[in-house]
Amino acid sequence: MRAIRVCAPGGPEVLRLEEISEPTPGPGEVVVRLEAIGVNVLEVFQRNGDVPMKTPFTPGGEGAGVVVAVGDGVSTLRVGDRVTSQAFTGSYAELARAPAERVVRLPDGVDARAGAAVMARGITAHYLATTTYPLKPGDRCLVQAAAGGVGLFLCQIAKRRGAWVLGTTADDERAALVREAGADDVIVYSRSDVVGEVKRLTNGEGVDVVYDSVGKDTFDESIDCLGMRGMMVLCGSASGPVPPFDPQVLNRKGSLYLTRPLFAHYVADPAELTARVTDLLNWIAAGWLHVRIHRALPLTDAIEAHRILEAHRAVENRETGGKMVLVP
Repeated sequence: MRAIRVCAPGGPEVLRLEEISEPTPGPGEVVVRLEAIGVNVLEVFQRNGDVPMKTPFTPGGEGAGVVVAVGDGVSTLRVGDRVTSQAFTGSYAELARAPAERVVRLPDGVDARAGAAVMARGITAHYLATTTYPLKPGDRCLVQAAAGGVGLFLCQIAKRRGAWVLGTTADDERAALVREAGADDVIVYSRSDVVGEVKRLTNGEGVDVVYDSVGKDTFDESIDCLGMRGMMVLCGSASGPVPPFDPQVLNRKGSLYLTRPLFAHYVADPAELTARVTDLLNWIAAGWLHVRIHRALPLTDAIEAHRILEAHRAVENRETGGKMVLVP
């Protein structure tokens, strides 16, 4: 089968298309013929050596397709099932294996591209809005980088849960996407003072929660956007890690809460993972959760996919728009 391989850390050019042996399922595993593969910044970090990996390796964890083989002890899935997962071992390939307990069936009406694209970012938005700070009707939330992959999902889910949603983004084009995702108002940070606008829109009270995936560049302003006993959810570091922080600031600014959730802690239990993914897929099938595919490229263009992803991050820093997928 064809797969993308990395034999040594480096730039996008180290991604090489090779012929390798087809995977076979071990006990409790399935093998899936992939129809769509999610592209994430984690694979960039693995490729360039920021996240050390034993070489050679095939990047990727997200994908969706059709089960073609099942291992011993698997009773929940059958050959022919349409499925998605974020736990594949090397999904930049035509075939990949994954633990059956971390594979979820795709419902009718949800295609492979949407199934692959919703996994990491959709799950993140799901736990942020339903568990980290469980939004309820009337809550006021601020989503930094709202036109990013997580941000667009988060705006939709937050609005569905009855929250008043305010997003920040870079320009008017992205602001239109954020409004389409359900935001009640949008702040274009390139020309407006975010804190001042939040205070104006909330009559000086601030918001109940800020979801901040940007990190260093926006951390202080996000804290200043919170009302009394509000929660700062630091859910990313696109602009870099936040410097050392004095906890007394939380006291002085209104007995605030600060949390830094990690994806793995919200999907550690396979049942919890399945419940989150099932929600997302059912919402897509119902027609109200929309997946924005930024680009769909052939697997053979993995180098181009990484170049595009790095260019977006270098220019925009805060947000990369919709999801990019590879198609075998």
